[in-house]
Amino acid sequence: MISQKAKYALRALAALAKSNEAGPVQISDIARDQAIPKKFLEQILLELKHDGIVESRRGKQGGYLLRRPANDITFGEVLRLIDGPVAPLPCLSQIAYRRCEDCDGEKQCEIRHVFARVADATRNILFNTTIADAVAGVEVPELLTA
Repeated sequence: MISQKAKYALRALAALAKSNEAGPVQISDIARDQAIPKKFLEQILLELKHDGIVESRRGKQGGYLLRRPANDITFGEVLRLIDGPVAPLPCLSQIAYRRCEDCDGEKQCEIRHVFARVADATRNILFNTTIADAVAGVEVPELLTA
């Protein structure tokens, strides 16, 4: 399961994508509209800002906006940033590989073979689905066949 923090990050990014043409959006507006605790949202947006996904503007007309186009920000990128590796097993992680403690050998591991297929399918969907896709309501099968 993804964390609540990751869900909030994705919801905030979707809100920013929807209003990107209108300019910066204040944290209080996102927090209210998306039912996200404001202090928690501030931390999330700072993390997203640090990694170049959003930017902030100061002043009366200030707030947050996407730094990159919504069609260039994937669910996989955001999940990996917020929650860490997206693999179901440590031995399948692309960024934080670790041999399982009780492993007798990865080539013979039946569990690893099944979850490798799960991980590949999950990564395919997450890293090929963008915030723009989610806002537009694009269905997953459309992404896989496109």
